[in-house]
Amino acid sequence: MTYTGPVRGAQPSTAVGSLRLVTYNIHKGIGGVDRRYRLERTIAVLEHCQGDIVFLQEVDEGARRSRFDRQVDVLGDALGLDHRAFYPNHRLRRGHYGNAILSRFPLDHTENIDLTQPLKKRRSAVHARLTLAKTDGRVRLWLFNVHLGLAEYERRRQLRRIVDWQIEHRRHHDTAVVIAGDFNDVWGRLGRTVLEPEGYVGTSRAIRTFPAIGPLRPLDRAFVSASLRIANAYRSRLERARHASDHLPLVVDLVI
Repeated sequence: MTYTGPVRGAQPSTAVGSLRLVTYNIHKGIGGVDRRYRLERTIAVLEHCQGDIVFLQEVDEGARRSRFDRQVDVLGDALGLDHRAFYPNHRLRRGHYGNAILSRFPLDHTENIDLTQPLKKRRSAVHARLTLAKTDGRVRLWLFNVHLGLAEYERRRQLRRIVDWQIEHRRHHDTAVVIAGDFNDVWGRLGRTVLEPEGYVGTSRAIRTFPAIGPLRPLDRAFVSASLRIANAYRSRLERARHASDHLPLVVDLVI
């Protein structure tokens, strides 16, 4: 059910001081307005964003509605992002859909963290670890790609689970962490109440990404630990992005 690792043997840069993260709920490649499956629009949007690491939510695998594509591979091949992780959350009559990470850099480890709350829809976070070379050494990076629930209490518990999970798994204090994805945080309170007290920093302003045709809500967010800095963050303004999904992608430039 998962695929990770290199396809063509891409290697990380010999010295990385910054990288670009893109988080994007692709809505299975189905347009938010015309409801048509056109994954080429998703590819064009992501090509324009030029992400080094891409977090994707609502990714199909073998579903009739998306022509039975294994989207993590179609997108990864098109973007030249050879290192991938995909974990399905929901079983369809035929196929599945879930969350994925695409990376320019090799992933040392990946797993799926169950965030499902009782009586609620199945939710999870894709966790990946990688090591980046810098001119003055190496940096360990932990990634958490999330698609949180629709109820506020549910979202709080899910984020708390991720924070506690890091403690359980003995994250070293100098390990850089990124928590990003579709937070479904209509009122923009989760960062302030859950993550900022734990030392995480988000974008300097809430960036509206939903609905794509005329964004009103900052549903897609990114937070980083103290060993990273957000240099810039913005939503895609590409015209095609307004039609490719019901969300706009959030682009975040990070300094290590």
